[in-house]
Amino acid sequence: MARPPLRVDAVLVQAVIAGALSFAHLHDIAAAAGQDGWKAWAYPISVDLLLVAAWRRLRSGTAKAAAWCWFVIALAASLGANIATAGLLDLNQVPAWLRILVAGWPAVAFLGGTLLVHTTPQPETATEDQKDEPDPAPEPLAQPAIGATPERPAVTVPAALIDHARKVAADHHTRTGTPIDTPTLRARLGVPAPMAEAIAAQL
Repeated sequence: MARPPLRVDAVLVQAVIAGALSFAHLHDIAAAAGQDGWKAWAYPISVDLLLVAAWRRLRSGTAKAAAWCWFVIALAASLGANIATAGLLDLNQVPAWLRILVAGWPAVAFLGGTLLVHTTPQPETATEDQKDEPDPAPEPLAQPAIGATPERPAVTVPAALIDHARKVAADHHTRTGTPIDTPTLRARLGVPAPMAEAIAAQL
């Protein structure tokens, strides 16, 4: 099988060049501020690691406020070194405030890296996990036994309708001499069968 031709990614090359230049500028600033030897090389590594840690936290979607804060701090340190070495600052006579910033950077980087690594995820993650869980299946309704007569719900009859039904029943008894039956009562009152039965039970 033929190997695919090697392709050069322009964006990757640009990133390597920019990283190398920024690395060198940070080294020069640290060396000019009195951090000689291996310490001057450790400063650009510290800045780049803080940038990477903040970027990874931003990509993970948790604690974005803290991630943006430390990303801006590390970016400002890198960008500041690039600008300072562009001829705007005499590296032979570094001001005291810059020496203080360079000397205090390790503590700042350690604090930022620790907070980014050990920050717990936001509570929304647990909520989303609960949303992904399927809803429990509803319990089936109990089926009535075979041959059992379903119970009818109780019918509430207004008192005024009971009084009117008594008058209708009395009139029927006067005219026919027999008590009124439920179908006749229902027809005279114009009510449903369950209500007619409930009225007849109270007469």
